[in-house]
Amino acid sequence: MSRRRESIKRQVTPDAKYKDKMVAKFTNVLMKQGKRSTAEKILYGAFDIIEERYKEEPLEVFRRALDQVKPRVEVKSRRVGGATYQVPVEVRNDRRTSLAMRWLAQFSRKRGEKSMTERLAAELMEASQGRGNAVKKREDTHKMADANKAFAHYRW
Repeated sequence: MSRRRESIKRQVTPDAKYKDKMVAKFTNVLMKQGKRSTAEKILYGAFDIIEERYKEEPLEVFRRALDQVKPRVEVKSRRVGGATYQVPVEVRNDRRTSLAMRWLAQFSRKRGEKSMTERLAAELMEASQGRGNAVKKREDTHKMADANKAFAHYRW
């Protein structure tokens, strides 16, 4: 965090196919080594799989999955008098969405399906139904914050 001035938020242009800013942001999260076209192919392919196999609206599934994975609280380390405490802190809205997107991409990469499009489609479907590893990560984060409620007075 800069001490001098507040950082300027960049405007994300909506993606070409769905005209949605969240889809464009998720494409950026999926992208590795600047390969945007590959990330778009993976995401659009996953949306096609969701539409064909599960007969659901892919944008609706994507939004539901994001809402299911967004954490409300997280823990931050706070050093007080030589001891480090895990202090539960509420998560800002923009950080919530970025964490959710990061977790969805991370856990879809770790899945066992053949291609990345299939992995992403499966993770999005499971997350939209309240299952899957990304949702488990959110639950673990909430449990950790709940377990450290006693240190909430160290919040800054």
